Amino acid sequence: MLCVLCLCAGMTAVRAQSHGTYREYVRQALEAMSVDSTVEAERLFREAMKAEPAQRSNAMIYYQIGRIQEHRGKPEKALESYTQGLYIAPHVLPLRMARASLHMRMGNEEKALADYSDVLDWKTDEEEALFMRAYIYTKQRLYKKARADYEALLKLNPKHEEARIGLVLLNEKDNRPHEAMEQINTMIAAAPTHAVLYAVRAGLEQTRKLYEASEADFTKAIELDPSNIDYLLNRAALYVETGQEKKARADLDRALELGANPDEVASMRHQIR
Repeated sequence: MLCVLCLCAGMTAVRAQSHGTYREYVRQALEAMSVDSTVEAERLFREAMKAEPAQRSNAMIYYQIGRIQEHRGKPEKALESYTQGLYIAPHVLPLRMARASLHMRMGNEEKALADYSDVLDWKTDEEEALFMRAYIYTKQRLYKKARADYEALLKLNPKHEEARIGLVLLNEKDNRPHEAMEQINTMIAAAPTHAVLYAVRAGLEQTRKLYEASEADFTKAIELDPSNIDYLLNRAALYVETGQEKKARADLDRALELGANPDEVASMRHQIR
């Protein structure tokens, strides 16, 4: 009987020691992350999971490892880590959102859509999930579903500028051009220093062949945000379309100086006669 009691006491002590080791590894790993020692942090996180492989909190350790792997430019490894974490705890929203976001960056929109939809099944007011799902639905031309998500998001947060822009672009695609233009004009009147709004309106005007207005709006966007490569490339595309080759070259040169993709710039140069 005494031996059994001693064994039980010993097992309890081992479990307590193991738990202490687990917490210590996690603490040290977080400290390593705080000073950007990511290799050491990942090693310590994995030591923690070895110490207590059945811990449910290992789901969040996989989340942290996935973040480290993304930071180190290893998206495939990060995807594996997020998925491992979700095997342990499928309803952990930061994990599901991290994987959805990574799927988007890797071009796996269908998989991202599945993850965002799972999130919204559990938390209907998750703003990022609503926005991203609406964006994907718009690309898939599922305009009714996209509109429902944008409207739900704007009901939660009426000042969500990206969602309002998304709705403008949705209306343009969904054959509601007057509504789209009225919305962007209203937004510019309310926020006249927001460069992105002028760029959006410029795109709408270019589609309508309102070239002078489009050039003026792209120019205004660039004045407000002179380091924005996209605005320069978009204005260059307008200049190409309108035969203003010298201006197009100047915008492409400036975009290249700011770090634009050389292949994209070269492709646009080929369009100049």
